[in-house]
This record gives sequence, structure tokens and C-alpha cells, in this order.
Amino acid sequence: MTDEFENNLQLLVKGIHIDWEKIGNDSYLRDIPALCDLEDLTFQKNITMFVGENGSGKSTLLEALAIDCGFNPEGGSRNYQFSTYDSHSKLCEAMRVTRGVRRPKWGYFLRAESFYNVATAEDEYSKGPGGNPQHFHECSHGESFLKLVQQNFGQDGLYLLDEPEAALSPQRQLTLLLEIVRCAKNGSQFFIVTHSPILLGIPDAQILSFDDGPIHPIEYEKTESYQVTKMFLDNKEQFLRRLFDEE
Repeated sequence: MTDEFENNLQLLVKGIHIDWEKIGNDSYLRDIPALCDLEDLTFQKNITMFVGENGSGKSTLLEALAIDCGFNPEGGSRNYQFSTYDSHSKLCEAMRVTRGVRRPKWGYFLRAESFYNVATAEDEYSKGPGGNPQHFHECSHGESFLKLVQQNFGQDGLYLLDEPEAALSPQRQLTLLLEIVRCAKNGSQFFIVTHSPILLGIPDAQILSFDDGPIHPIEYEKTESYQVTKMFLDNKEQFLRRLFDEE
């Protein structure tokens, strides 16, 4: 038995299947190249990164996976029931999640675009009996984001993050990276949508690209996030000159 197969047996979420007969022929989901032919997707690592251009379907798939795993569409833990705007796709209704033999002890769905709403809900829930008010809105965006992560991430958990770098400086992204690796070493599983070359650099993560057709594995150095950042840092003046000439 290979190490990869042994790792897959330990995953909390091993894969997904999409039944396209449950999705209308006029659905915009059928117009997303990365998703339109997707029926089965297997996960090989306990840290899976979704990369690709804006609009390539990364967040759509992550959101559907989160909902099918029992999370609130806007984010939070499985205990969260609030809703400020119903915008999720019908993909979750056509998706079946293949789970491993283990069950997560805890979990969290954290998305940059609705973090304010989640932080508000966290503050409200913490005021209940036995709660410990957190006052997230009294911190900066980045500080409150990391505070929420550090208080909710632990071992044997399932965590889905949608562009977590949006709130964080490069230094704080490194702090988040360490938190992710620490939890993953203690039995947790992560699915992360990101454009950050820092987070994408997490060792031994599975990186799945949503660009250029169907979803496919990609090496870190071949991701656009890495290549564009490297080109810019290696020769900023030439890069900007070429960019301005194309205007």
C-alpha cells in the first residue's frame, strides 16, 4: 500500500461526485470550463489548494463543498444559521461528498467576502450563556481574522478558506501558513481558494488549477500566482515598462 493511498484513507473528505442531471440546462454552471465536464474529483492530500483566474469556478466549488459538509453558505461553523443574502449556486444540490472513515471534531468555513458578517455573528453568539465575548470589530481586519482562526482551528478539523490572504499582510500570511500546517499535522484537512504565492508554498499540498479547461493538478512553480509574482520581483522596471507599453 502506497503512502499516498494510506494518506487518502485518513482524509475526512476523500472526493466529490457531481450529478449533472440535477442541474438545469440553462444553468451558468454549464458555462464554466473547469466545472462543466467535472463528474468526479479525488483529493490526495490533507491540504488542497484551488488556484485559477477570477471567475474560473474555484469559490463556486468550495462553497458547494462547504454546504454539503454542513456549513452555512456565508461562513462560520456548522452551528451558524444566519443569512444576509442568499447567493449560493445550485451546485451543492447535485454534489455528493465521499467521506473518510474519520469524522471531523470541528470545522469552519471562512470566506473573505463575508468575514464581516461572520465576525458579527461570532460576537453575537459569544454573548449567550457561558459565552466569552470576543469583540472582533474592535480589532483591525487582519487582527480579527487571525484571532478568529487561532480560536477556531485545531486538530481533527475540517476547514474551508476562501481567499484568506485578502485580510492579511505577507507577514500575517506566514502566521496563517504556520497555523494551517500545525493543524494539518494533527489530523485536520483544509480546502483553500487562494491567489497567494505564500500560502501556495505550503509543503506537500495538492494544488488544483481551474484554468485551461478541466480541473487538473499543477506544480507550485507553474501557477500563475507564482510566475507573475516572480517576474515582477525579479525585474520590476522591465515588467512595468512592458505592462505600460501594452496600454
